[in-house]
Amino acid sequence: MTATHINQEHTSSYYAASANTAKPYPSLEDNTSVDVCVVGAGFTGVATALTLAERGYSVALLEANRIGWGASGRNGGQLINGIGGLGDIQKKHGDGIADLLWDMRWRGNEIIRERIAKYAIDCDLRDGYVEVARKPRQIADIEETAEERERRGFPYRYEVWDRAKTSEMLGTDAFHGGFACYRDGHVHPLNLCAGQARAAHSLGAQIYEQSPVIDIEHGSRPKVWTAGGSIEADAVVLAGNAYNRLEPKHLSNLVFPAGSYIIATEPLPDEVANEINPADVAVCDLNNVVDYYRLSSDQRLLYGGACNYSGRDPASIEAFIRPRMLKVYPQLKDFKIEYEWGGSIGIVLNRIPAVGRINGNVYYCQGYSGHGVTGTHLMGEIVADAVGGTLERFDLFADMKHFRLPGSHWMGNQIIALGMMYYKLRDML
Repeated sequence: MTATHINQEHTSSYYAASANTAKPYPSLEDNTSVDVCVVGAGFTGVATALTLAERGYSVALLEANRIGWGASGRNGGQLINGIGGLGDIQKKHGDGIADLLWDMRWRGNEIIRERIAKYAIDCDLRDGYVEVARKPRQIADIEETAEERERRGFPYRYEVWDRAKTSEMLGTDAFHGGFACYRDGHVHPLNLCAGQARAAHSLGAQIYEQSPVIDIEHGSRPKVWTAGGSIEADAVVLAGNAYNRLEPKHLSNLVFPAGSYIIATEPLPDEVANEINPADVAVCDLNNVVDYYRLSSDQRLLYGGACNYSGRDPASIEAFIRPRMLKVYPQLKDFKIEYEWGGSIGIVLNRIPAVGRINGNVYYCQGYSGHGVTGTHLMGEIVADAVGGTLERFDLFADMKHFRLPGSHWMGNQIIALGMMYYKLRDML
């Protein structure tokens, strides 16, 4: 059972303020039956529901608040290839699966781009993402990335930037170099999530908002209960990520919430936007505790980072993040901050998503450790495959071992916060 839930609307973010107009979905007020019930309407849940609906399954999607209410509708909007844990999976299974893992690394990008085109989703898709070196020693990571792309015959545009080129392209001397990939990019995440939900609904998926799940009754056809009704299904998919509190016997203390925060400036004049980001790319540094930023479609700088593992949010997000932005862009000191917001991302100790099955027909996937926009879409396809009986990719993740921290969620967060101090010190050196 879960604690009493108070229905919540979207946080006061730039994304919520600029979201495409959408009619809300009803809450569940009946008892019904479908092939698959998906719990959680962030990227994982929506991507899974849409994949299943495309394959002809009857689907019900339950959301405790609103579509994309959590990290999926609040994140930096950076469309970056990959998912945590692929290196560890290759170590366990050998180099024979290297090509499969490489394809999986890019599959999330492909799914997102295919769906934006297929369903005409208006979400401000832009090409271009740059990893930047804050320290000279991080140049080696950039060179390694470029060597890998060359070795793989990567068919999309990419560039290595030296310090002068990075300064020219990003209007700052804060970085020592960069690696730009134009298959990656950035999007308006809330509009992407909501657009896919509309696509799933158009294919017959039943969607219910403000319908928190209070219990799951296991059996050959599990039954999912809310305060207003129930859904019986052949399979259930738990996609709540950092906000999931269901199935504590199996899932407690595997995934921990960490706070991440973003500020948005007022719209910048053309000359300023062209000075700091003329190519309109997303940017993320190579530190362990990352900062990331990009321009919105109306030329605001969206700047985020400073991940907080302690479970305590800052009293003022602007006061917390703005000094970090001004270290990179002191020329923005006179521009107003018009939005500030935060939320929780799901952190797993070994950075491998927690994936598995309970009693054979309740699937779960959570814990992307801050790398979830493309990873969630890959996982939506992998979980849909598993529901249909194809477990090859699902089992690669499900077979990985996870360490479960003892004690309460709060205690686990303090342990993680202590561990992250080591990485913050490394970033400072």
